[in-house]
Amino acid sequence: MTAKLTTVRRGALTTVQDSGRHGHAHLGVPRSGALDSPAMRLANRLLGNDPGAAVLETTLTGCALRPDRDITAVVGGAPCPVTVAGRPAAWGAPVRVPAGAVLDVGAVTAGVRSYVAFAGGVAAEPVLGSRSTDLLSGLGPEPLRDGDVVEVGAPARPVALPVAAPWPAPPAELVLPVRPGPRADWFSPAALRTLTSATYRVSPHSNRIGLRTEGPSLERARTGELPSEGMVLGAVQVPPDGRPVIFLHDHPTTGGYPVVAVVAEPALAAVAQAAAGTPVRFTLG
Repeated sequence: MTAKLTTVRRGALTTVQDSGRHGHAHLGVPRSGALDSPAMRLANRLLGNDPGAAVLETTLTGCALRPDRDITAVVGGAPCPVTVAGRPAAWGAPVRVPAGAVLDVGAVTAGVRSYVAFAGGVAAEPVLGSRSTDLLSGLGPEPLRDGDVVEVGAPARPVALPVAAPWPAPPAELVLPVRPGPRADWFSPAALRTLTSATYRVSPHSNRIGLRTEGPSLERARTGELPSEGMVLGAVQVPPDGRPVIFLHDHPTTGGYPVVAVVAEPALAAVAQAAAGTPVRFTLG
């Protein structure tokens, strides 16, 4: 039987995310999906869901919801306090939430994004094959607001409690393997050395579209404008201020700033959990 959850506290930014909207970049539609996909998949597996079932992705301050029926949930990703009806509950393992009780996902104690999965998955209407919220194009459900109702599908099977699982800690430092980008020749040799030798830091202006960095500027060898061209997930684009920006899941599918490098996709889960001020190093590999 399905359940409905009323949003009591939306938090700073809470969106519906799944494994993403693949295969539509030629239409100008980004992939979207959970930024920390391993955390989403693990939370779903603990509930017996399909690994790519839709979940809620919270940002920094969590959220709170009240179900109209008994449900089972997992809160994972960035560690945070969890309460059910005001009483402490497990983080990173399935918990029962009785009808009418408030599941409160608190502010992160490390990292950035927590994932709230429910047995049966979030049952938002799919758009182009995905339930994900896309902040750039506006596709998918709107970010949660207080009073919004979230529907949850019927669980595929009963969930055994408790279940322990290994959750990786948010990164104290990002070490990101990169390969040269298609426009590396637009930068001076000194700039390319700086990229792989300097330490940058995560900017507080980062979001689901891109992780912005603070640190030394990269000097161009070529000036002028670059016609817009296709952009891939993990592209390290360099805007006029010279500081690298790593494109994440809601990134635009085209762009007119040169791409100096590309981050390997498996490293992007750690990027999703890197809080403002986290050191960032790029390594060739």
